[in-house]
Amino acid sequence: MSYPAPAPAPAPPEQRRPAHVAAPGDTGLIPAFQQPEPVQQQRRIFAPGFGLRGPRRNRHVVAPEEIAAISLPIGDDGVVIGTDTENMPAVLGLARPTRFDVVLVGGLWMSQVLALRAAATGARVAVETGRPQAWAQLAQVAGGGQQCVTVYPVGQVPAQGPSVSSPVVLIRDCGVRPPRGRVSSLPWQAVVTVLPFIGEYGPRWLSQAHLVGIQRISPQETVLVRETLGIPASDLDVLPTLSDNVALWSTRKHRKYVMTTPTDAETGLLGTARRLD
Repeated sequence: MSYPAPAPAPAPPEQRRPAHVAAPGDTGLIPAFQQPEPVQQQRRIFAPGFGLRGPRRNRHVVAPEEIAAISLPIGDDGVVIGTDTENMPAVLGLARPTRFDVVLVGGLWMSQVLALRAAATGARVAVETGRPQAWAQLAQVAGGGQQCVTVYPVGQVPAQGPSVSSPVVLIRDCGVRPPRGRVSSLPWQAVVTVLPFIGEYGPRWLSQAHLVGIQRISPQETVLVRETLGIPASDLDVLPTLSDNVALWSTRKHRKYVMTTPTDAETGLLGTARRLD
């Protein structure tokens, strides 16, 4: 009597080749007599869609009562102009997809700090001024050799071509009665008009601005501010007493006092804070 030949013993585990690892002689073609493994068996062997399994890690589990302790300090993006009364960073978003007009009633020092910090965020800064000698050193130093601050005479600012990848901040330092500018605010191009004080034409500029920053002003000027912006009397009493590095930033609905503390580099370039030039 003949007995059937015994089945070959299975190869040791170290000699087995996983089905998903290609051999040097594989062509990628499956012979007709080889049937694919069942789907359930494939899922049991492989990680579905991810190939080899990675290293194992213990899962990070947070108890429900611990979730409240998890927080991220996320705020607005833009130019950090200082700290507010709660010692939190005050951020001025100048790069916007909409038009944005700002009026700063203040001095040269505050406007130049704003220009430096806007350039530090990657914006191209154009300065329209009647005193180019006051901006020449800043334009030369800002950007570490890159021309990110450009100074133009009054009325000669060309089109800047703003875009989402190259926003523009135009600072108009043209005195108490700025002429109508050739370049206006556009999407990704904010315009900051600097007024040394609130004169006869000041209320018109304040009423057209989306945001107004006010440094120390005289009691007579506070009357124009109250009529134009509707600032409460408590704030009007404070405005004539502000320090040289403090400003009230106001919209129609919100107001915030901000103290601008210069960095060592800003102090070395611009000097100490001052309201009058």
